[in-house]
Amino acid sequence: MSSQSAPSPRFLWSCVLCAAAALALAQPAADREWLAGDSHIHSHWSTGYDYRTSPPTPIKGQDALYSTPRNAVMARRFGLRWMVTTDHGGPYHSKVNLEQAYRELTLSRELVPDVLQFYGMELNMPGMDHHTLIVPHAADEASVLFEIESRFDYNEDWALPPDPRRQSAGLRREALAHMQGLDRLPILFANHPSRSAEAIGRYGRVEPWELRENNDLAPEVYRGMEGAPGHQAATLSPTSRSRYRGAYWNPGAQTLGGFDQMTAIVGGLWDALLGEGRRFWIVASSDSHFHYTEPVRAGSDFWPGEFHKTWVHARPTYADVLDGLRRGRMFAVAGDLVTELEVSLASGRRKAGLGGTLRVAPGAQVTATIAFRDPETANGAGENPAVRRVDLIVGEVRGPTSDPANDRNPTTRVFARFPREALARDGDRYAVETVLPAVDRDLYVRVRGTSSEDIEPPMDGPDENPWHDLWFYSNPIFIEIE
Repeated sequence: MSSQSAPSPRFLWSCVLCAAAALALAQPAADREWLAGDSHIHSHWSTGYDYRTSPPTPIKGQDALYSTPRNAVMARRFGLRWMVTTDHGGPYHSKVNLEQAYRELTLSRELVPDVLQFYGMELNMPGMDHHTLIVPHAADEASVLFEIESRFDYNEDWALPPDPRRQSAGLRREALAHMQGLDRLPILFANHPSRSAEAIGRYGRVEPWELRENNDLAPEVYRGMEGAPGHQAATLSPTSRSRYRGAYWNPGAQTLGGFDQMTAIVGGLWDALLGEGRRFWIVASSDSHFHYTEPVRAGSDFWPGEFHKTWVHARPTYADVLDGLRRGRMFAVAGDLVTELEVSLASGRRKAGLGGTLRVAPGAQVTATIAFRDPETANGAGENPAVRRVDLIVGEVRGPTSDPANDRNPTTRVFARFPREALARDGDRYAVETVLPAVDRDLYVRVRGTSSEDIEPPMDGPDENPWHDLWFYSNPIFIEIE
Protein backbone atom coordinates (compact mmCIF):
# COMPACT_ATOMS: atom_id res chain seq x y z
CA MET A 1 0.00 0.00 0.00
CA SER A 2 1.44 3.38 -0.93
CA SER A 3 2.07 6.16 1.56
CA GLN A 4 0.16 9.43 1.50
CA SER A 5 2.06 12.52 2.59
CA ALA A 6 -0.89 14.92 2.36
CA PRO A 7 -4.11 13.18 3.47
CA SER A 8 -7.48 14.92 3.35
CA PRO A 9 -9.04 14.27 6.78
CA ARG A 10 -12.75 14.87 7.25
CA PHE A 11 -13.67 16.47 10.51
CA LEU A 12 -16.84 14.63 11.46
CA TRP A 13 -16.88 14.61 15.26
CA SER A 14 -20.35 13.09 15.46
CA CYS A 15 -19.12 10.12 13.42
CA VAL A 16 -16.23 9.71 15.82
CA LEU A 17 -18.63 9.40 18.72
CA CYS A 18 -20.70 6.87 16.77
CA ALA A 19 -17.60 4.84 15.98
CA ALA A 20 -16.45 4.87 19.59
CA ALA A 21 -19.83 3.57 20.67
CA ALA A 22 -19.39 0.56 18.40
CA LEU A 23 -16.21 -0.60 20.12
CA ALA A 24 -15.88 -3.27 22.82
CA LEU A 25 -17.15 -6.18 20.78
CA ALA A 26 -20.82 -5.31 20.66
CA GLN A 27 -20.96 -4.25 24.34
CA PRO A 28 -23.00 -1.12 25.18
CA ALA A 29 -20.86 2.02 25.00
CA ALA A 30 -21.25 2.75 28.72
CA ASP A 31 -20.48 -0.85 29.69
CA ARG A 32 -16.73 -0.59 29.21
CA GLU A 33 -14.42 2.30 30.04
CA TRP A 34 -10.74 3.14 29.74
CA LEU A 35 -8.91 1.77 32.79
CA ALA A 36 -5.23 2.60 33.32
CA GLY A 37 -2.90 -0.01 34.76
CA ASP A 38 0.61 -1.35 35.18
CA SER A 39 1.49 -4.97 34.40
CA HIS A 40 4.99 -5.12 35.92
CA ILE A 41 5.52 -4.03 39.55
CA HIS A 42 7.93 -5.40 42.16
CA SER A 43 7.40 -5.46 45.92
CA HIS A 44 9.78 -6.20 48.80
CA TRP A 45 9.01 -9.87 48.13
CA SER A 46 11.44 -9.59 45.23
CA THR A 47 14.05 -10.80 47.65
CA GLY A 48 17.79 -10.98 47.78
CA TYR A 49 19.48 -14.09 49.17
CA ASP A 50 22.04 -15.13 51.75
CA TYR A 51 24.01 -17.72 49.81
CA ARG A 52 25.94 -18.88 52.84
CA THR A 53 23.06 -21.20 53.69
CA SER A 54 21.70 -24.13 51.71
CA PRO A 55 19.14 -23.48 50.38
CA PRO A 56 19.87 -19.74 50.27
CA THR A 57 17.90 -17.67 52.79
CA PRO A 58 15.62 -15.01 51.22
CA ILE A 59 16.25 -11.43 52.34
CA LYS A 60 13.12 -9.30 52.10
CA GLY A 61 13.42 -5.86 50.52
CA GLN A 62 16.82 -6.33 48.93
CA ASP A 63 15.85 -6.39 45.23
CA ALA A 64 12.80 -4.12 45.62
CA LEU A 65 11.81 -1.93 48.53
CA TYR A 66 8.09 -1.32 48.85
CA SER A 67 5.21 -3.33 50.24
CA THR A 68 2.31 -4.34 48.03
CA PRO A 69 -0.10 -1.95 49.85
CA ARG A 70 2.39 0.90 49.34
CA ASN A 71 2.57 0.13 45.63
CA ALA A 72 -1.22 0.00 45.42
CA VAL A 73 -1.60 3.35 47.20
CA MET A 74 0.88 4.98 44.81
CA ALA A 75 -0.82 3.33 41.84
CA ARG A 76 -4.12 4.86 42.96
CA ARG A 77 -2.46 8.24 43.45
CA PHE A 78 -1.31 8.21 39.81
CA GLY A 79 -4.69 7.17 38.44
CA LEU A 80 -4.34 3.40 38.04
CA ARG A 81 -7.38 1.13 38.28
CA TRP A 82 -5.49 -2.17 38.00
CA MET A 83 -1.98 -3.48 38.65
CA VAL A 84 -0.02 -6.72 38.68
CA THR A 85 2.45 -7.73 41.38
CA THR A 86 5.36 -9.40 39.57
CA ASP A 87 8.08 -10.36 41.99
CA HIS A 88 11.25 -12.08 40.81
CA GLY A 89 11.63 -15.79 41.20
CA GLY A 90 14.70 -17.20 42.93
CA PRO A 91 15.88 -20.21 44.95
CA TYR A 92 12.70 -21.74 46.35
CA HIS A 93 10.95 -18.39 45.92
CA SER A 94 7.71 -20.24 45.18
CA LYS A 95 7.38 -20.79 48.95
CA VAL A 96 7.97 -17.08 49.61
CA ASN A 97 5.17 -16.23 47.20
CA LEU A 98 2.80 -18.85 48.57
CA GLU A 99 3.38 -18.35 52.29
CA GLN A 100 4.17 -14.63 52.57
CA ALA A 101 3.70 -12.49 49.47
CA TYR A 102 0.22 -13.81 48.74
CA ARG A 103 -0.99 -13.00 52.26
CA GLU A 104 0.19 -9.42 51.80
CA LEU A 105 -1.55 -9.21 48.43
CA THR A 106 -4.87 -10.27 49.95
CA LEU A 107 -4.43 -7.64 52.66
CA SER A 108 -3.61 -5.02 50.03
CA ARG A 109 -6.80 -5.84 48.17
CA GLU A 110 -8.73 -5.07 51.36
CA LEU A 111 -6.83 -1.86 52.07
CA VAL A 112 -6.98 -0.48 48.51
CA PRO A 113 -10.15 -2.01 47.02
CA ASP A 114 -10.49 0.54 44.22
CA VAL A 115 -7.37 -0.85 42.49
CA LEU A 116 -7.75 -4.32 40.99
CA GLN A 117 -4.62 -6.17 42.11
CA PHE A 118 -3.68 -9.21 40.04
CA TYR A 119 -1.45 -11.98 41.36
CA GLY A 120 1.51 -12.80 39.16
CA MET A 121 5.27 -12.83 38.98
CA GLU A 122 8.23 -11.98 36.77
CA LEU A 123 8.93 -15.47 35.53
CA ASN A 124 12.50 -16.41 34.73
CA MET A 125 11.54 -18.11 31.49
CA PRO A 126 13.73 -21.15 30.78
CA GLY A 127 16.34 -20.21 28.20
CA MET A 128 15.03 -16.65 27.84
CA ASP A 129 14.78 -13.32 29.65
CA HIS A 130 12.09 -12.29 32.14
CA HIS A 131 8.37 -12.52 31.41
CA THR A 132 5.36 -11.03 33.15
CA LEU A 133 2.97 -13.79 34.20
CA ILE A 134 -0.58 -12.73 35.11
CA VAL A 135 -2.74 -15.32 36.88
CA PRO A 136 -6.55 -15.12 36.61
CA HIS A 137 -8.20 -13.93 39.83
CA ALA A 138 -9.75 -17.03 41.44
CA ALA A 139 -9.79 -18.96 44.69
CA ASP A 140 -6.92 -21.18 43.53
CA GLU A 141 -4.67 -18.40 42.16
CA ALA A 142 -1.99 -18.99 44.81
CA SER A 143 -1.70 -22.71 44.10
CA VAL A 144 -1.73 -22.10 40.33
CA LEU A 145 1.21 -19.71 40.60
CA PHE A 146 3.03 -21.98 43.04
CA GLU A 147 2.92 -24.86 40.59
CA ILE A 148 4.13 -22.75 37.66
CA GLU A 149 6.95 -21.12 39.61
CA SER A 150 8.15 -24.24 41.39
CA ARG A 151 8.18 -26.34 38.21
CA PHE A 152 9.36 -23.90 35.56
CA ASP A 153 11.17 -20.79 36.90
CA TYR A 154 14.83 -21.24 35.99
CA ASN A 155 16.05 -19.71 39.27
CA GLU A 156 13.80 -21.81 41.50
CA ASP A 157 16.18 -24.72 41.89
CA TRP A 158 19.41 -24.38 43.86
CA ALA A 159 21.04 -27.69 43.11
CA LEU A 160 24.81 -27.86 42.72
CA PRO A 161 25.74 -28.39 40.02
CA PRO A 162 22.78 -26.49 38.51
CA ASP A 163 20.26 -28.57 36.61
CA PRO A 164 20.80 -27.59 32.92
CA ARG A 165 17.19 -28.48 32.15
CA ARG A 166 16.09 -25.39 34.09
CA GLN A 167 17.54 -23.26 31.28
CA SER A 168 16.42 -25.48 28.41
CA ALA A 169 14.08 -24.84 25.51
CA GLY A 170 12.43 -28.14 26.39
CA LEU A 171 11.33 -26.88 29.82
CA ARG A 172 10.12 -23.62 28.23
CA ARG A 173 7.93 -25.61 25.85
CA GLU A 174 6.67 -27.76 28.71
CA ALA A 175 5.79 -24.62 30.70
CA LEU A 176 3.82 -23.15 27.80
CA ALA A 177 1.95 -26.42 27.26
CA HIS A 178 1.10 -26.55 30.96
CA MET A 179 -0.26 -22.98 31.00
CA GLN A 180 -2.20 -23.41 27.74
CA GLY A 181 -3.85 -26.48 29.32
CA LEU A 182 -5.09 -24.78 32.49
CA ASP A 183 -8.81 -24.30 33.03
CA ARG A 184 -8.33 -20.54 33.47
CA LEU A 185 -5.64 -19.27 31.15
CA PRO A 186 -2.93 -16.93 32.43
CA ILE A 187 -1.19 -14.34 30.23
CA LEU A 188 2.52 -13.97 29.43
CA PHE A 189 4.28 -10.86 28.11
CA ALA A 190 8.00 -10.80 27.31
CA ASN A 191 9.62 -8.09 29.43
CA HIS A 192 12.22 -5.54 28.19
CA PRO A 193 12.77 -7.84 25.17
CA SER A 194 15.78 -6.03 23.68
CA ARG A 195 17.56 -5.12 26.91
CA SER A 196 20.29 -7.66 26.15
CA ALA A 197 20.55 -6.78 22.44
CA GLU A 198 23.96 -5.91 21.02
CA ALA A 199 22.68 -3.53 18.34
CA ILE A 200 19.59 -2.79 16.29
CA GLY A 201 18.50 -6.17 14.93
CA ARG A 202 21.14 -8.09 16.90
CA TYR A 203 19.12 -9.56 19.71
CA GLY A 204 20.12 -11.22 22.94
CA ARG A 205 18.09 -13.33 25.34
CA VAL A 206 14.82 -12.80 23.42
CA GLU A 207 15.04 -13.83 19.77
CA PRO A 208 12.35 -13.46 17.07
CA TRP A 209 12.10 -17.24 16.57
CA GLU A 210 11.42 -17.71 20.30
CA LEU A 211 8.57 -15.20 20.27
CA ARG A 212 7.04 -17.00 17.29
CA GLU A 213 7.46 -20.45 18.79
CA ASN A 214 6.00 -19.38 22.14
CA ASN A 215 3.00 -17.79 20.45
CA ASP A 216 2.49 -20.92 18.34
CA LEU A 217 2.67 -23.23 21.37
CA ALA A 218 0.35 -21.17 23.59
CA PRO A 219 -1.53 -18.67 21.41
CA GLU A 220 -4.08 -17.75 24.09
CA VAL A 221 -1.42 -17.38 26.81
CA TYR A 222 1.63 -15.90 25.07
CA ARG A 223 0.10 -12.61 23.97
CA GLY A 224 2.87 -10.06 23.49
CA MET A 225 5.69 -8.01 24.96
CA GLU A 226 6.59 -4.81 26.77
CA GLY A 227 6.59 -2.26 23.99
CA ALA A 228 7.61 0.38 26.54
CA PRO A 229 9.87 -1.07 29.25
CA GLY A 230 10.20 0.30 32.77
CA HIS A 231 13.24 1.83 34.51
CA GLN A 232 12.56 5.02 32.54
CA ALA A 233 13.74 7.23 35.42
CA ALA A 234 17.31 5.94 35.28
CA THR A 235 18.49 9.20 33.71
CA LEU A 236 16.89 11.31 36.46
CA SER A 237 18.57 9.61 39.40
CA PRO A 238 21.95 10.93 40.55
CA THR A 239 22.80 7.49 41.94
CA SER A 240 21.49 5.23 39.15
CA ARG A 241 23.93 2.78 37.63
CA SER A 242 22.54 3.51 34.15
CA ARG A 243 22.61 6.72 32.10
CA TYR A 244 19.99 5.40 29.68
CA ARG A 245 16.21 5.20 29.69
CA GLY A 246 15.02 1.70 30.44
CA ALA A 247 18.43 0.80 31.92
CA TYR A 248 19.24 -0.98 28.67
CA TRP A 249 22.78 -2.32 28.67
CA ASN A 250 24.32 -1.62 25.27
CA PRO A 251 24.72 1.99 24.04
CA GLY A 252 24.09 0.77 20.48
CA ALA A 253 20.78 -0.90 21.31
CA GLN A 254 18.88 1.66 23.34
CA THR A 255 15.17 2.41 23.35
CA LEU A 256 13.71 4.73 20.71
CA GLY A 257 11.44 7.37 22.18
CA GLY A 258 11.33 5.18 25.29
CA PHE A 259 9.98 2.18 23.34
CA ASP A 260 11.85 -1.05 22.69
CA GLN A 261 13.35 -1.45 19.20
CA MET A 262 11.10 -4.47 18.60
CA THR A 263 8.11 -2.10 18.76
CA ALA A 264 9.39 1.33 17.73
CA ILE A 265 10.81 0.57 14.26
CA VAL A 266 8.12 0.86 11.58
CA GLY A 267 8.37 -2.31 9.54
CA GLY A 268 10.41 -3.95 12.32
CA LEU A 269 9.86 -7.07 14.38
CA TRP A 270 6.42 -6.19 15.78
CA ASP A 271 5.20 -5.45 12.27
CA ALA A 272 6.74 -8.72 11.04
CA LEU A 273 4.71 -10.60 13.66
CA LEU A 274 1.52 -8.68 12.87
CA GLY A 275 2.15 -9.29 9.16
CA GLU A 276 1.77 -13.00 9.86
CA GLY A 277 -1.65 -12.32 11.32
CA ARG A 278 -0.50 -12.89 14.88
CA ARG A 279 -2.58 -11.27 17.60
CA PHE A 280 0.50 -10.08 19.46
CA TRP A 281 0.08 -7.03 21.68
CA ILE A 282 2.27 -4.48 23.46
CA VAL A 283 2.04 -3.01 26.97
CA ALA A 284 3.90 -0.35 28.98
CA SER A 285 5.10 -0.77 32.56
CA SER A 286 7.07 0.81 35.40
CA ASP A 287 9.13 -2.27 36.40
CA SER A 288 9.19 -0.48 39.74
CA HIS A 289 11.82 -1.59 42.30
CA PHE A 290 13.22 1.62 43.84
CA HIS A 291 11.93 5.12 43.11
CA TYR A 292 14.53 7.34 41.51
CA THR A 293 14.36 9.78 44.47
CA GLU A 294 14.90 7.02 47.02
CA PRO A 295 17.70 8.00 49.43
CA VAL A 296 18.09 4.46 50.77
CA ARG A 297 19.07 2.77 47.53
CA ALA A 298 20.02 3.83 44.02
CA GLY A 299 16.80 3.79 42.03
CA SER A 300 15.89 4.05 38.36
CA ASP A 301 12.12 3.78 38.57
CA PHE A 302 8.91 5.75 38.59
CA TRP A 303 6.01 4.79 40.80
CA PRO A 304 3.34 2.61 39.17
CA GLY A 305 1.43 4.86 36.79
CA GLU A 306 3.64 7.90 37.35
CA PHE A 307 5.14 7.76 33.86
CA HIS A 308 3.90 4.71 31.92
CA LYS A 309 0.33 3.48 31.66
CA THR A 310 -1.37 0.67 29.80
CA TRP A 311 -4.99 1.66 29.17
CA VAL A 312 -7.42 -1.22 28.75
CA HIS A 313 -10.99 -0.85 27.48
CA ALA A 314 -12.84 -2.97 30.00
CA ARG A 315 -15.40 -3.18 32.74
CA PRO A 316 -13.78 -2.67 36.18
CA THR A 317 -13.60 -6.39 36.95
CA TYR A 318 -10.66 -8.79 37.07
CA ALA A 319 -12.17 -10.95 34.35
CA ASP A 320 -12.79 -8.16 31.85
CA VAL A 321 -9.45 -6.40 32.38
CA LEU A 322 -7.72 -9.72 31.79
CA ASP A 323 -9.87 -10.24 28.69
CA GLY A 324 -8.91 -6.78 27.42
CA LEU A 325 -5.22 -7.60 27.88
CA ARG A 326 -5.69 -10.91 26.07
CA ARG A 327 -7.72 -9.42 23.19
CA GLY A 328 -5.67 -6.27 22.60
CA ARG A 329 -8.24 -3.66 23.64
CA MET A 330 -5.49 -1.40 24.89
CA PHE A 331 -2.83 1.18 24.17
CA ALA A 332 0.50 2.12 25.77
CA VAL A 333 1.43 5.71 26.63
CA ALA A 334 4.14 7.69 28.41
CA GLY A 335 3.78 10.83 30.49
CA ASP A 336 -0.04 10.99 30.31
CA LEU A 337 0.25 12.34 26.79
CA VAL A 338 -3.24 10.93 26.10
CA THR A 339 -5.75 9.37 28.49
CA GLU A 340 -8.22 7.92 25.99
CA LEU A 341 -7.63 6.57 22.49
CA GLU A 342 -10.40 5.31 20.25
CA VAL A 343 -9.30 3.84 16.93
CA SER A 344 -11.92 2.25 14.71
CA LEU A 345 -12.28 0.94 11.18
CA ALA A 346 -15.63 0.92 9.43
CA SER A 347 -16.97 -0.38 6.14
CA GLY A 348 -20.69 0.00 5.64
CA ARG A 349 -22.38 -1.20 8.82
CA ARG A 350 -19.36 -3.20 9.97
CA LYS A 351 -16.92 -1.76 12.51
CA ALA A 352 -13.95 -2.93 14.56
CA GLY A 353 -11.88 -1.39 17.35
CA LEU A 354 -8.49 -2.02 18.92
CA GLY A 355 -7.59 -5.69 18.89
CA GLY A 356 -10.52 -6.49 16.63
CA THR A 357 -10.97 -7.67 13.05
CA LEU A 358 -12.97 -6.01 10.28
CA ARG A 359 -14.09 -8.42 7.56
CA VAL A 360 -14.84 -6.84 4.20
CA ALA A 361 -15.50 -7.77 0.58
CA PRO A 362 -12.67 -7.31 -1.96
CA GLY A 363 -12.42 -3.69 -3.08
CA ALA A 364 -14.32 -2.35 -0.06
CA GLN A 365 -13.80 1.18 1.16
CA VAL A 366 -12.64 1.37 4.76
CA THR A 367 -12.81 4.50 6.90
CA ALA A 368 -10.33 4.91 9.74
CA THR A 369 -11.28 7.11 12.68
CA ILE A 370 -8.86 8.24 15.40
CA ALA A 371 -10.11 10.05 18.48
CA PHE A 372 -8.17 10.79 21.65
CA ARG A 373 -8.17 12.90 24.79
CA ASP A 374 -5.17 15.16 25.36
CA PRO A 375 -5.92 16.21 28.94
CA GLU A 376 -5.51 19.80 30.08
CA THR A 377 -3.96 18.66 33.35
CA ALA A 378 -0.48 18.26 34.75
CA ASN A 379 1.23 14.88 34.55
CA GLY A 380 3.55 13.31 37.11
CA ALA A 381 6.27 15.84 36.27
CA GLY A 382 3.90 18.78 36.78
CA GLU A 383 3.88 19.42 33.03
CA ASN A 384 1.08 19.45 30.46
CA PRO A 385 2.50 17.92 27.26
CA ALA A 386 0.68 18.25 23.94
CA VAL A 387 0.22 15.78 21.11
CA ARG A 388 2.00 17.31 18.14
CA ARG A 389 1.31 14.59 15.59
CA VAL A 390 -0.57 11.33 15.09
CA ASP A 391 0.53 8.67 12.59
CA LEU A 392 -1.64 6.04 10.94
CA ILE A 393 0.46 2.95 10.14
CA VAL A 394 -0.68 0.24 7.70
CA GLY A 395 0.91 -3.09 6.83
CA GLU A 396 -0.01 -6.18 4.84
CA VAL A 397 -0.85 -9.54 6.38
CA ARG A 398 0.78 -12.22 4.25
CA GLY A 399 0.63 -15.21 6.60
CA PRO A 400 3.35 -17.30 8.27
CA THR A 401 6.96 -16.63 7.37
CA SER A 402 9.37 -19.27 6.14
CA ASP A 403 12.15 -17.64 8.19
CA PRO A 404 11.50 -17.76 11.97
CA ALA A 405 14.30 -15.21 12.52
CA ASN A 406 12.67 -12.62 10.24
CA ASP A 407 12.34 -9.22 11.91
CA ARG A 408 11.10 -7.05 9.05
CA ASN A 409 7.82 -6.37 7.25
CA PRO A 410 8.67 -4.37 4.11
CA THR A 411 5.00 -3.64 3.39
CA THR A 412 4.50 -1.56 6.53
CA ARG A 413 4.34 2.20 6.01
CA VAL A 414 3.20 5.36 7.72
CA PHE A 415 0.09 5.81 5.61
CA ALA A 416 -0.76 9.28 6.91
CA ARG A 417 0.66 11.84 9.33
CA PHE A 418 -1.77 14.21 11.02
CA PRO A 419 -0.22 17.30 12.66
CA ARG A 420 -2.12 18.87 15.53
CA GLU A 421 -3.59 21.59 13.34
CA ALA A 422 -5.17 18.96 11.06
CA LEU A 423 -7.25 17.51 13.90
CA ALA A 424 -10.80 18.46 14.79
CA ARG A 425 -10.98 19.72 18.37
CA ASP A 426 -13.70 19.74 21.00
CA GLY A 427 -12.19 20.90 24.29
CA ASP A 428 -9.48 18.40 25.21
CA ARG A 429 -10.70 15.87 22.64
CA TYR A 430 -9.28 15.55 19.15
CA ALA A 431 -10.34 13.51 16.14
CA VAL A 432 -9.55 12.81 12.53
CA GLU A 433 -11.05 10.56 9.88
CA THR A 434 -9.52 9.30 6.66
CA VAL A 435 -10.33 6.73 3.98
CA LEU A 436 -8.05 3.86 3.00
CA PRO A 437 -7.76 2.95 -0.71
CA ALA A 438 -9.95 0.12 -1.93
CA VAL A 439 -8.90 -2.89 0.13
CA ASP A 440 -7.77 -5.84 -1.99
CA ARG A 441 -5.68 -7.78 0.54
CA ASP A 442 -5.51 -8.53 4.28
CA LEU A 443 -4.12 -5.62 6.26
CA TYR A 444 -3.63 -4.32 9.78
CA VAL A 445 -3.77 -0.74 11.01
CA ARG A 446 -2.18 0.77 14.10
CA VAL A 447 -1.68 4.28 15.45
CA ARG A 448 1.05 6.14 17.28
CA GLY A 449 1.48 9.74 18.42
CA THR A 450 4.14 11.95 19.94
CA SER A 451 4.88 15.16 21.79
CA SER A 452 8.05 15.62 19.75
CA GLU A 453 8.84 16.93 16.29
CA ASP A 454 10.67 13.73 15.33
CA ILE A 455 9.37 12.01 12.20
CA GLU A 456 10.66 8.71 13.58
CA PRO A 457 11.78 8.15 17.16
CA PRO A 458 15.59 8.39 17.35
CA MET A 459 17.64 6.17 19.60
CA ASP A 460 17.62 7.58 23.11
CA GLY A 461 20.88 9.10 24.25
CA PRO A 462 22.53 9.18 27.67
CA ASP A 463 21.03 11.43 30.35
CA GLU A 464 17.92 12.15 28.27
CA ASN A 465 14.94 13.55 30.15
CA PRO A 466 12.12 11.05 29.53
CA TRP A 467 9.40 13.62 30.22
CA HIS A 468 10.40 15.60 27.12
CA ASP A 469 10.09 12.77 24.58
CA LEU A 470 6.67 11.15 24.90
CA TRP A 471 4.95 8.66 22.60
CA PHE A 472 1.83 6.51 22.58
CA TYR A 473 1.15 3.37 20.55
CA SER A 474 -2.14 1.62 19.93
CA ASN A 475 -2.52 -2.07 19.40
CA PRO A 476 -3.63 -3.03 15.87
CA ILE A 477 -6.92 -3.62 14.11
CA PHE A 478 -6.94 -6.29 11.40
CA ILE A 479 -8.75 -6.20 8.04
CA GLU A 480 -9.57 -9.55 6.47
CA ILE A 481 -10.91 -10.08 2.95
CA GLU A 482 -13.88 -12.43 2.90
